[in-house]
Amino acid sequence: MTNLGFQQNFQVGSSYRERYLAAESPLRILNISEDRYIPSQIYASAPDQKILINTATAFLQGLYPPLDELDAQLSTQTLNNGSTVQNPLNGYQYVFLQGADADSPNTIWIKGDDGCPALATAQSGFENSREFQSRMQSTQDFYGGFWDLLQDVYDYTPAKMNYEHAFDIFDLINVANIHNASEPRNVSSEDLFQLRTLADSAEFGYNFNASEPARSIGGRTLMGAMYRQLNQTVATGGRLKLSLLAGSYDSFLAFFGVSDLISANANFYGLPDYASTMSMELFTEADTTTFPQSRGDLNVRFMFKNGSTGALEQFPLFGTGRQSLSWADFETQIQERAITRVSQWCDICSSTEDFCLPYEAASPEAASASGGDDGLSKAEAGVVGAMVTLGVVAIVGAVAFLFMRRRRRAAATPAPLSDDKSGSSSSGKGSV
Repeated sequence: MTNLGFQQNFQVGSSYRERYLAAESPLRILNISEDRYIPSQIYASAPDQKILINTATAFLQGLYPPLDELDAQLSTQTLNNGSTVQNPLNGYQYVFLQGADADSPNTIWIKGDDGCPALATAQSGFENSREFQSRMQSTQDFYGGFWDLLQDVYDYTPAKMNYEHAFDIFDLINVANIHNASEPRNVSSEDLFQLRTLADSAEFGYNFNASEPARSIGGRTLMGAMYRQLNQTVATGGRLKLSLLAGSYDSFLAFFGVSDLISANANFYGLPDYASTMSMELFTEADTTTFPQSRGDLNVRFMFKNGSTGALEQFPLFGTGRQSLSWADFETQIQERAITRVSQWCDICSSTEDFCLPYEAASPEAASASGGDDGLSKAEAGVVGAMVTLGVVAIVGAVAFLFMRRRRRAAATPAPLSDDKSGSSSSGKGSV
């Protein structure tokens, strides 16, 4: 990740600090430690992929910066002999970040689209659709015109300069446009916009189709993880305060489709900018200073921040048109859309991952009866938020999801030619 990428994620972490931790914030989580990191209050996880681990680390540095910058007294400890000592780097705070290994079932909650044969088959169906093939043909000359810019990319050939690699081509040229002063020629703003809109349409098609749920598997598992974390918040009365999950842009797009955010704003058909975040907030309208005793007093709202600048903006979920949902309504919608169990993911994906082996011999009834054993464990279920005073509105939880991009994998085995009805925007709307 570049210096700019680290700075963007640090900046986003700092903005979340201002929202949820700062004493003067009306949205401050009740009883959260403002300056000193307390491990029991914060949960953070990312797949064991370098850019995603770095993404989360930079965010956490902004969330809890070195103590010496905040409170010199808090940054030192006094030893028995009377001397004082502080952490290196001016009281740097080592926020614990859990890495989810690819061989662990816990990786599906952030990257449910990895290791899923059903998704690969569904995406091949999209590539063989009339919509996709038409764009392949109509944009062939356009993409070919950028070969001089990508001919030195280690794995690129002229044959790869097409719509199938729309995101990779856009991302490579966009990053080069930002960083490389030695580019052989400038890319016009019109061409860059066209590259972006084509990448928008391709990636949304890869990651969502209302009639083909397997395409959005990453969004469905992410939704399940968010629900399980919020549910844990409710069950513990908000004992833990804040959770962070760091993943990639494709999970965003799948989530946008599954949660029907595309009906709230057409820009959700497009790619989010670098260092974008989503947040689920659990709150109550009761004027209270303790966690609500009744679940009937709890509500959920969705927030989105596009890129590293600007503020979190609220959008209605699930096509309801409502800015927030009661906890009961939220649960109902989640049960209809999300994947909340490892056995469920293994079955839908027809996965051959080792952690799926215990479920292969089990009947659906047995898997269903297994309770929470194959779900996100309590140790891995980051719970978020306690009380946050906001006049007569109090935040009691929030789940943040941060993303950086990754390059798409090679295409899977082709599927038969079929019509595609993904609803992806032909005009290639940009992200919100």
